Amino acid sequence: MKKILLVLLLTSSIFANELVLGVVPQQSPLKLAKKWIKITDYLSKKTGQKIVFKTENSIPAFQKKLYAGKYDLGYMNPYHFVVANKSQNYEAKIRANKLIKGIIVSKEDNFDPKNFAGKTFLFPAPKAFAATLVTKYEIKQKFGFDVDKDAKVMYVNSHDSVYKGVSRDIGDFGGGIVRTYNNFEKNKDKSNIKIVYTTSGYPSHPIAFHPRVSKEIADKITQAFLDMPDDLKKLLSIKKFIKTDTQEYDVIKTFQ
Repeated sequence: MKKILLVLLLTSSIFANELVLGVVPQQSPLKLAKKWIKITDYLSKKTGQKIVFKTENSIPAFQKKLYAGKYDLGYMNPYHFVVANKSQNYEAKIRANKLIKGIIVSKEDNFDPKNFAGKTFLFPAPKAFAATLVTKYEIKQKFGFDVDKDAKVMYVNSHDSVYKGVSRDIGDFGGGIVRTYNNFEKNKDKSNIKIVYTTSGYPSHPIAFHPRVSKEIADKITQAFLDMPDDLKKLLSIKKFIKTDTQEYDVIKTFQ
């Protein structure tokens, strides 16, 4: 009995010391796991701190967990971060060195807002930042067309589902981002869709830390991202990580 109790105590201690890295599900959980488990293995070895990968089946499910502070650190879209900072005091530390841009994809050859009325638009989730919020915002600001009021909107859980849906005529147009579009592996589905509009750029997805993570550990993990080998960064379609801070994302408050 004493041995069993000792094993349980040790096991509890191990799990208590794990940090959970939550990743926004822009792709299927299986696709993300193939990439991010290699990243968390690297981070664990580099820092001496056990870090485990976690995602959800949909972006709304991820948002719910994030806003409740269930992740010790997370890779999230800029809008998610602004809300998570307000609700749980997450702090941004690192991001990719490029700006994030939304895209509209279609099977049609051109982008003509005059013909948008009654069309079906596919988006991954209501609060997907570049794919949904930015694309809708720019279409309204630049072309005077309100997608939510004057078109049919469907939310399909992931960027890949958007691209598949447009390819298969479930939707006429779809919102995404360049990185997930380029990573879309179903060539038979991708071959007949194209990018017809690209938005302005905004600070990209941050890695942000919950305040329960000590500064010492957060700094170690931050440095590990900055030192990440090229082959691992390539898995994420990121060429370079740079330091950032929470203030850089103040511009995102426009979309709240």
